[in-house]
Amino acid sequence: MTLLLAGDIGGTKTILRLVRASDEGTLQTLDEALYSSRNFPDLLPVVQQFLSVASQKLGEVPKPEKICFAIAGPVVDNTSVLTNLGWSLEAKRLEQDLNLAPIQLINDFAAVGYGVLGLNPSDLHTLQPGKFQPDAPIAVIGAGTGLGEGFLIRQGNHYQIFSTEGGHTDFAPRNELEFHLLKYLLDKHNIQRVSNDRIVSGQGIVSIYQFLRDRHVATESPEIGQIVKTWEQEAGRPDKSVDPAAAISIAALEKRDRLSEQTMQMFVDIYGAEAGNFALKLLPYGGLYIAGGIAAKIMPLIQEGTFMRAFSQKGRVSALLERVPVSVVLNPQVGLIGAALCAAQL
Repeated sequence: MTLLLAGDIGGTKTILRLVRASDEGTLQTLDEALYSSRNFPDLLPVVQQFLSVASQKLGEVPKPEKICFAIAGPVVDNTSVLTNLGWSLEAKRLEQDLNLAPIQLINDFAAVGYGVLGLNPSDLHTLQPGKFQPDAPIAVIGAGTGLGEGFLIRQGNHYQIFSTEGGHTDFAPRNELEFHLLKYLLDKHNIQRVSNDRIVSGQGIVSIYQFLRDRHVATESPEIGQIVKTWEQEAGRPDKSVDPAAAISIAALEKRDRLSEQTMQMFVDIYGAEAGNFALKLLPYGGLYIAGGIAAKIMPLIQEGTFMRAFSQKGRVSALLERVPVSVVLNPQVGLIGAALCAAQL
């Protein structure tokens, strides 16, 4: 038996999980806790508090033998800076201060890559069965606070996981309306380029809503309009009091606001197109997994068919994408699962 510590470290929340790994590879959760990241100056006191509380529950002080933290940001040489939080993390410093080793820091979407390998069938919803090839690459893409993309390549009996910054590639409009969206965002923010991350994300939902609102595509409802207005007034504040992306998504799902419905239709269409672009670059016949915090929450909109139509409409090479198995990840803790699996392999 091996004791593991896994963490999913984000700008908003930090989740820590203590896990017992058997010699056969099964993982058993012993304790888990969620913390507000902004209540702490650094990751160190979070881990110390977690282990202290866990020791009271377990009757002994836990001494994890392997540790992996998934970080919402780039990881270079086992160090990372969470720009939205101000934490500067170094694995060596954490090992010394906690008197625990080894500690591995990985990108949060690399953790999703590990995590999809540990999911059960009930954790997934199949959008397209495709034609599975066991030795082919696996792709993971997910819209949440931003847009994450990564992939897995089989190496013998294991997979090597690669994170990317593919979400920051240029947004490529496909029709007149999307060209107008591109021009709108360039002018609104006085920028030279627009990335997919700016559109296929929570902030992207709000941007599309603002674009359609300002074009007077549909009448703005007082309820959603006030939420978006409050969010606009709080621009730059880290502790915003409203979540317009969630409000727009819920209104669209409940079909009670036409502007929100059109916003989400456009969002899902662009999301599907970018997933298809990513799939063309990898041909992931081992599976393409839609993760992130948004897809599972808007499943009825994903299932309407717009997503997969946009995914596969690639002209002469469309038939290649019909063979890609595509699934939505329903388990919101896939990154935490991945961090535990990564820790087990250290």
